[in-house]
Amino acid sequence: MGTALEGIRVLDLTTVVFGPYASLILADYGAEVIKIESPAGDPVREAGPGAEERYAALFLGSNRNKRSVVLDLKRDAAREALLRLADGADVIMHSMRPHKMAALGLEPESVLARNPRLIFAELAGFGAGGPYRERPAYDDIVQGLSGAADLMRRQTGEARYLPTIIADKIGGLTAAHAILAALFQRERTGSGQLVEVPMFEAMTSFLLTEHFHARHFADQDENDHGRAAGYTRILSPWRRPYPTLDGHVCLMPYSDRHWSSFFVETGHPELAADPRLADLGARTRHVDELYGLIAGILATDTTEHWLELCRRLDLPAAPVNRLEDLEHDPHLAEVGFFVELTDATGSYRFPRSPVRLADSAVAPALPPRLGADTAAVLREAGLSEAEITAVRG
Repeated sequence: MGTALEGIRVLDLTTVVFGPYASLILADYGAEVIKIESPAGDPVREAGPGAEERYAALFLGSNRNKRSVVLDLKRDAAREALLRLADGADVIMHSMRPHKMAALGLEPESVLARNPRLIFAELAGFGAGGPYRERPAYDDIVQGLSGAADLMRRQTGEARYLPTIIADKIGGLTAAHAILAALFQRERTGSGQLVEVPMFEAMTSFLLTEHFHARHFADQDENDHGRAAGYTRILSPWRRPYPTLDGHVCLMPYSDRHWSSFFVETGHPELAADPRLADLGARTRHVDELYGLIAGILATDTTEHWLELCRRLDLPAAPVNRLEDLEHDPHLAEVGFFVELTDATGSYRFPRSPVRLADSAVAPALPPRLGADTAAVLREAGLSEAEITAVRG
């Protein structure tokens, strides 16, 4: 069986999580991803626990199914080798600031001139044309700029980061589908192109899907409280797992039928008839009161009692899994979500790609050791043994 991206070669010069998460998705779809690293390697090779040097947890999480080539791009022979690789590639992606790429002679115009079918993807902190363009950007910075930390402030009273590197990963998801779109267009036109994926803009777009909210109505006074940004239901301080007698439960009735059956079955038919709770618009306007009422009801019995009631009524509900519980979750176990891979150094456990394509199966492979594929990849690109020796110094 072939794979969705069989024959697509990706040169990935990115580091940390933003870019590697994007190329991980492409690798999971069957692309050959060649991770171009400096002699020191991707910094996240040292991030988190590890059983060996330069093979730590954060690196493992975003680099399966790739090959590693070490090139010191400060050296002429290495830069020339990269260009030779680019001549036969379909995608090149990087996360360096533009002035650094230009200093290496790797600006998109010159690389695309050599290979007009190439998709040249710039994964930047900020988009071209803006005053932030050359600034460094990491997840914490973008969470602050994009409003993510402010959302936490509105809900909890304290500006905080979301406890996940969400800006990197949203940027990576955006980059993956942008590269796929450019590849699809190339199939029709025969031409590659420059693709720009700025993390700040990607994260801001993601958050404003619901939180731009009343600001869509551009003719309204921005100081009008009723036309403020921020989706009130999501920002309610009551929006959280509800305490029960012995733990917590996540409960999310949504439709009018859901709410009516929940209130009737829990012995509160008067709430089912309450005009404040009659439809989605009314419930949104009175969301704090609504969530407070639910909290009072759910505190009266056990988690399992409420889960059983919700199963019977077909209401959306779930327990609160700890991170450590996920490997034992019965659904994830049944669908084979976690896989174990073994080599001479030991066994490693990974979550697989969440996507399954019926006619494209990519078996997970261990992330590469630093530079493990340098010689092989350069030979495949047609470099002689003397040239490979010069590249490796």
